[in-house]
Amino acid sequence: MGFNILWPAMRWPDNREIEASSVGDNTASFFERYQDVPEEQWTTCDAVVSVGDIPEEYRSLMQKCRIFVTPKVGFDNIDLATWGQLGIPVCNVPDYGTQEVADHAIALMMSLMKGITFHTRELKQDPKGLWRPALNPYGKRLSSCVFGVVGLGRIGTAAALRAKAFGMDVVMYDPYRENGAELSVGVRRAQSLEELFGQSDVVSIHAPLSTETEKLINAEVLAASKPGLILINTARGPIIDLDALHDALKNDTIQAAGLDVLPEEPANPDHPLIKAWAADEEWIDHRLLMTPHSAFFTPESVYDMRFKGGEVAVTYLSTGRLQNCVNDEYLESPR
Repeated sequence: MGFNILWPAMRWPDNREIEASSVGDNTASFFERYQDVPEEQWTTCDAVVSVGDIPEEYRSLMQKCRIFVTPKVGFDNIDLATWGQLGIPVCNVPDYGTQEVADHAIALMMSLMKGITFHTRELKQDPKGLWRPALNPYGKRLSSCVFGVVGLGRIGTAAALRAKAFGMDVVMYDPYRENGAELSVGVRRAQSLEELFGQSDVVSIHAPLSTETEKLINAEVLAASKPGLILINTARGPIIDLDALHDALKNDTIQAAGLDVLPEEPANPDHPLIKAWAADEEWIDHRLLMTPHSAFFTPESVYDMRFKGGEVAVTYLSTGRLQNCVNDEYLESPR
């Protein structure tokens, strides 16, 4: 008979072959919206896979469910405590975009430091007159630079190793990583954010979003920045206080920024920073790069995201092996 794995709000618009193949001979049930799921499906499913949290009206029906998988890295939109009290572990899929996001962080850094988008835009206006090979506004020899990493998890480590490959001196800040974690990948440790920002030429954010990390990068931290610092964020938008970033760019406390994520997504065109950037105001021109939360996206990463969601659920149901559980502290007695 096997297990019934429920996808109650499918994210991807194409066929369901990837998800179906992830559960083998077990049953995969797919619906476009929560309200389309029959009550019997809620009451009989053994596992649920969803990017968003399950509303209480449906969660209360899930009498048989033993695991909830959110097929992405972030879980700040999931009520971990409530699921734990129900005896249901919540697991994420942290490994689908590790390489892609690290690559994207380095790409944002390189585009700013090598003037890629700057020269492309200038040359479009006047290919002959603006042919200026010796002009590189934020360029430095990478091997002379310090690369700071906030959060030495999977992606932070991958970004650190990429920076090391360019010969950069890498320093990390992560109060949750055990002593010596930095030594295992050959980087240095800073004891505070201010210490990290004060010595880094580039700082790349790779921390999860939580109540502790919201607006972690604030005016006080930015004020400690080494002159000419470039700030990169491919983690979560609310980790940076966008008002403080606006001020730090405008008063030249930091030199430039590359953002794949924002506190409000899609971007709020009325925020002073976004508004100035979109209008090509002189003070921000060429100093801010933005991408639409696209760092994770490749065909390979999407496949992994879609496949691993079902795989994590079936592994637990069939073997009892729990992978990537993110609500351990609330999990009282697993079903």
